[in-house]
Amino acid sequence: QVQLVESGGGMVQPGGSLRISCAASGSRLSLYDMGWYRQAPGKQRTLVARITSGGRINNVDSVKDRFFISRDNAKNTVYLQMNSLRPEDTAVYYCNAQRPDVSWYNYWGQGTQVTVSS
Repeated sequence: QVQLVESGGGMVQPGGSLRISCAASGSRLSLYDMGWYRQAPGKQRTLVARITSGGRINNVDSVKDRFFISRDNAKNTVYLQMNSLRPEDTAVYYCNAQRPDVSWYNYWGQGTQVTVSS
């Protein structure tokens, strides 16, 4: 069982930056592919960025060159650095952990709100 706790969300003006974190407990994060997802009001939860256990990174086009995912396995933590934020980035951001070799080992955090507004 993995427990994920997101932090670092808040309100920021358009063009600003924010870094959110996902701290894991209960297992070694190095075993998991990690992803950041977001869900805006009335919309489905969608993938933002993903980093595999081997360090390969995938970003969706809408955040490419603005958002950067990273992991610190020693701290059992995953980060999402968000730059040049736009109002359309406003959402609840969720952390996800998925074991690549065991499909039912899939865990979610409780989410952290990010609001981009002037």
